[in-house]
Amino acid sequence: MRIHLRKPGTSSLSLLYDEFQLPKIIRRSLNLILLANLFGNLHGIICGGGTTAMVGLANELHAGDLAFGLINGIPQAAALLQIPFSMLVNRTHQRKRYMLTLGLFSRALWILFGLIPLVIPANPAWLPLWTMIFLLGISSCCGAVINVCWLPWFSDLAPARLRGRWFSFRDMLIAGFNLAFGLLIAWMLDTLPVNIRYIVVFALGGFLGMLDMLCFGLCEEKYSDAPRKLHMGAVLKRIRKERPFCRLIVMWTAWCFASNLTGPYLGRYSINDMGLSFMQMTVFGTAAAAVATILVMSRWGKAMNHYGCRSVMLISTVATSLTDAFYLFSVPGSIWPVLLRNFFGAACWSGCNLAANSMQLSASPDEARPSYIAIFACVTSLVGVAFGTLCGGALLEFWENAGLFSGRPDRLQVLVIIGVVLRLLVSLLLVPPLENDRDGTPRQMLAAMGGRLRRVRFRRG
Repeated sequence: MRIHLRKPGTSSLSLLYDEFQLPKIIRRSLNLILLANLFGNLHGIICGGGTTAMVGLANELHAGDLAFGLINGIPQAAALLQIPFSMLVNRTHQRKRYMLTLGLFSRALWILFGLIPLVIPANPAWLPLWTMIFLLGISSCCGAVINVCWLPWFSDLAPARLRGRWFSFRDMLIAGFNLAFGLLIAWMLDTLPVNIRYIVVFALGGFLGMLDMLCFGLCEEKYSDAPRKLHMGAVLKRIRKERPFCRLIVMWTAWCFASNLTGPYLGRYSINDMGLSFMQMTVFGTAAAAVATILVMSRWGKAMNHYGCRSVMLISTVATSLTDAFYLFSVPGSIWPVLLRNFFGAACWSGCNLAANSMQLSASPDEARPSYIAIFACVTSLVGVAFGTLCGGALLEFWENAGLFSGRPDRLQVLVIIGVVLRLLVSLLLVPPLENDRDGTPRQMLAAMGGRLRRVRFRRG
């Protein structure tokens, strides 16, 4: 029997590159994309929808539920611009130029967010809030070019069989950094003076976002096809004939809608209604999610290689559907609903996202991948995420104004029940018709998972 030993100083990523015999310049570019994704994710811990920093700034500017939904929905609505951007990228093959202009400007604008409470007059009261919404809109519109550049760029550099394992490694690495960085941001929000904490935090977020873009400036540009002018009507007509891609769009859009009906409001509810501090939200939210992702991410990657994307998608979405239900047991000062929801939610969500990324790439042809990805992002972000978030905020605000659900369950817990039911229906009805890329079935995957659990119990006994 031959035993393979890892050379000292050789990382699992290097071994992966060796397996596919990638040249040095491609390895360097993939490592830069990995670093860019890391900086971009740290930027998202501060500047993403529903983060503790965004919740705190929205509270500082007296945003209601519907306004908070608008703040979370604007970046998703801006995905509509990914369609013309994708056509521009296909025609010009200038990804690097767009990342270093529009993308860099989009991220740099975040440095201004923390200045809003100090610089913008508080009279009239709506002016600071709408200044934030205006800046968010400009940043989101310019940033719409990022997704249609980086994911096809990565796809052109990485062989198809490498992508799932690369994403798995990336997500584990990011989860580890999330753990440390999330604690740092929470400490800053809890301890820095009120008049400067948002200035410091959002300046850091903007700087990290700019580093994300600058990493792409050092990457090798590679295109799988020649520059071509695409007509959107022809692309849409072609997509309508691609049944696997259309089914994936419908499923993921419905899933995003059901998830974002409640998801963006749970963090705000934890801080405002349950009384948790920024540090508690980070420890039992971001940190718990990071630990869960590190523990299970490689397992999802191996499961996808054996049983296929559809099997992973079905099992992970069904499990994820139930995790928000922990909030049905929330009371002021309680940390367990937050901890359990974020730990088990992240463990399951990592499988959903891994499967969705892989299925999106495999279902889109090389020569038109930027347009396919743009349309996928546009539909799922606009109809799924943005519309779902706005519907959730509108329902919460309507119920509050009407005096409904003021006891137990309260208005957010009622929304959680609706979200859980919708997500289960999406999982059970829309995932099975998706095409699988392996011979394995969800039943076989569950049987294997059950076998591993029994072996663990036997060893402990």
